Amino acid sequence: MELIKGFLDIFLHLDKHMSDIILTYGTTTYMILFAIIFIETGLIIMPFLPGDSLLFVAGYFASRGDLNITYLCVLLFIAAFLGDLVNYTIGKFTGDKIMNMNLPFVKKEYFDKTHEFYEKHGPKTIIFARFIPIIRTFAPFIAGVGKMNYKTFITYNVVGGAIWVVLLLFAGYYFGGVEIVKKNFELVIFGIIFISILPPIIELLKAKFKK
Repeated sequence: MELIKGFLDIFLHLDKHMSDIILTYGTTTYMILFAIIFIETGLIIMPFLPGDSLLFVAGYFASRGDLNITYLCVLLFIAAFLGDLVNYTIGKFTGDKIMNMNLPFVKKEYFDKTHEFYEKHGPKTIIFARFIPIIRTFAPFIAGVGKMNYKTFITYNVVGGAIWVVLLLFAGYYFGGVEIVKKNFELVIFGIIFISILPPIIELLKAKFKK
């Protein structure tokens, strides 16, 4: 229960946490953000990090002048690209063994759901999955397990990473400072999280409806 509360606090109060990080660490904040994005996309044991909302909040602080939007775009794209690349490589060479291990936060249903998504959308999954928590973390891993063509993976990884990072950063940059957004920041973050998890919820409901 305490762990869940901790995650909720991080998700819903990212603006306050980001402000504290910037005040405490200064320019090292860029490396902290780089590490979070890389770990969320690169390590299947950490699928619950707040990628979407983190990018939005980082864009908002860039609009205030606390961070540089150009540095964020470049560094966080590299983090997203490298994260997926590492995840793909791990899946390609050790995927079968990892799927049979009882790792924390790594459930077989996550693999199965991502595999279904991959079967439905093919290589475009690498792009679509960027906007869906959990599936975002497992998609490149499953692509590696399935031995997706390396050049194809790299192409979709570059496109998906660029769209995800730039779109959410600039969403925060341009809309984070709007008065109604500033006054309801927690609701906006919650809305981003809800929209992010909506696709798998819809798929789940469709599966139950068919049954």
